[in-house]
Amino acid sequence: MSASGTLTRRAFAGGALALALGGKSLAQGFAGLGENAEGFAAVTPGKQFAFPADHGPHPEFRIEWWYVTANLSDASGAAYGAQWTLFRQAIKPGGPAEGWANQQLWMGHAAVTSATTHRFSETFARGGVGQAGVEAAPFHAWIDAWEIRGIDPLDAQRIAPLELKASAVDFSTALRLDADHPLVLQGDHGYSRKSDRGQASYYYSQPFYKASGRVVIDDRPVDVTGMAWMDREWSSQPLAADQTGWDWFSLHLPGDEKLMLYRLRQKDGRENLFGNWITPDGRSAEIAASGNSITPIASTEIGDRKLPTSWRVSLPARGLAIETAPLNPKAWMGTSFPYWEGPIRFSGTHAGIGYLEMTGY
Repeated sequence: MSASGTLTRRAFAGGALALALGGKSLAQGFAGLGENAEGFAAVTPGKQFAFPADHGPHPEFRIEWWYVTANLSDASGAAYGAQWTLFRQAIKPGGPAEGWANQQLWMGHAAVTSATTHRFSETFARGGVGQAGVEAAPFHAWIDAWEIRGIDPLDAQRIAPLELKASAVDFSTALRLDADHPLVLQGDHGYSRKSDRGQASYYYSQPFYKASGRVVIDDRPVDVTGMAWMDREWSSQPLAADQTGWDWFSLHLPGDEKLMLYRLRQKDGRENLFGNWITPDGRSAEIAASGNSITPIASTEIGDRKLPTSWRVSLPARGLAIETAPLNPKAWMGTSFPYWEGPIRFSGTHAGIGYLEMTGY
């Protein structure tokens, strides 16, 4: 994402969203996420996570998201992808104001992808009027008619089972998500460092969902099953002002291992690599920043943009050397805050499927 106000996934542009809703623009540096966070809560190491409370909102922090991606297939083996995201942004610190004066802004993104089609939609809401929000227990995240809802009895340590729904003019998604593993803390026990200058977020995931349900594309319903991944992050200043974008991977490896990996790019050409290797029993270990690499190997032109849609990922200490390819290289989220996000497959020392998000191109 560029400093001009583009927003994506983990780069929820608080200033740009405020503009879209008629509020004051806060965009500075990395779409406002690198600006000073005075008055908001700070992210510090050593947090003790508590569930179900941390499934709910943290309004004392500036930004937050509930993010689900799903790799799916139908009975014939044809692949699909689904995305459901709810972002919360506080436009100023302080206690909640009532009604339309509430400083919490909400944005939803949803998409369905096949090898030949990519459909997406977005919606906005203001806090304080019931149009969007999150409740920790019983778990319920919603914006308009889009929702993720806990199914009774919900296991708070797994945030499962869940029902997920989203619909737009040309697509819809309805999935059930089950998990038999506990949540995973990313970074260092949930403290996810974004730079060497103190920027960080609190970050946990549920990467072990089994998904089943239906997607509809252009009035054609398809029953699907597969794997899904939920990310939860919140912060007040997660990025430095000179960071220009990122490339983020969530990978389902053989034997039920998982890999979360991303690189943050800087204006001076340097990049920082972060990630976690997750074992089948849910243990999470940070990936060393040195000695590992994420390198683009093929690009796709989308409008006036050229995006690196195929990648080589190398983690020598883990014996991993893979190349990724997109299900649909045109999986461009042409929303008010455009970015690329879609399902991928990979092969090499390990073979599997996952999701890729790219910002700043």
